[in-house]
Amino acid sequence: MSDDHTATAPPTALVTIAARPFAFTFPPGRAALVIIDMQRDFIEPGGFGASLGNDVSRLEAAVAPTRALLDAWRARGWPVVHTRESHAPDLSDCPPAKRTRGNPRLRIGDHGPMGRLLVRGEPGCDIVPALAPLPGEVVIDKPGKGAFHATPLQGRLTAFDVSHLVFAGVTTEVCVQTTMREANDRGYDSLLVEEATASYFPHFKDSAIEMIVAQGGIVGWAAPLAAVLRALPEPAPATAPPPPPTNVAPSPPGR
Repeated sequence: MSDDHTATAPPTALVTIAARPFAFTFPPGRAALVIIDMQRDFIEPGGFGASLGNDVSRLEAAVAPTRALLDAWRARGWPVVHTRESHAPDLSDCPPAKRTRGNPRLRIGDHGPMGRLLVRGEPGCDIVPALAPLPGEVVIDKPGKGAFHATPLQGRLTAFDVSHLVFAGVTTEVCVQTTMREANDRGYDSLLVEEATASYFPHFKDSAIEMIVAQGGIVGWAAPLAAVLRALPEPAPATAPPPPPTNVAPSPPGR
């Protein structure tokens, strides 16, 4: 028998979320919440989404569920990442093929009601106020659809020792799904929260989710918001500030 009686801490229980195609599990604190492109340019009238002829009001439904996730992650001190599809003011990181494609009313870089479309530093590029990043939360400006392409995202996740990703954002079938596929290729297990994502075309959202979870989760997992929130451990109680000192002798008068 060993004489070593040193106590060891019990292993931390995994978080287990009822999901499709089967349960999604991760160690507490090692799953980053990744919120994709919840920007004014996509969600509010007058932005890039509207310039393409879309009904931007359809994306509004994802804001409140995403805020519920954001509050849950913040309460536990877990990593949060926000992304913005955006370009440099000189459009040097915007390929001509991207800017000239189609026949939108306004193109990337053109002036709209919220400033130049999808240009960093313009009001329309900002994340909607309800989901605005707090100090310390990672904000990734991405020139493409995927959040790993031409960005420091993977390095930031590595610095936080992240092993799993929980996704919210817009649009489901474009930037969200693209980033989930990139994450899958880089070895991350990823979960999409169903109410916290949206598309200008609701049937595209449904199809994208089915593609993600098909074939045993070939891209990742999906779960309703309630299942995610129900599975999370209780946040640590807030540390109360120390009580004020008592019976302290008064300071001598100044000279």
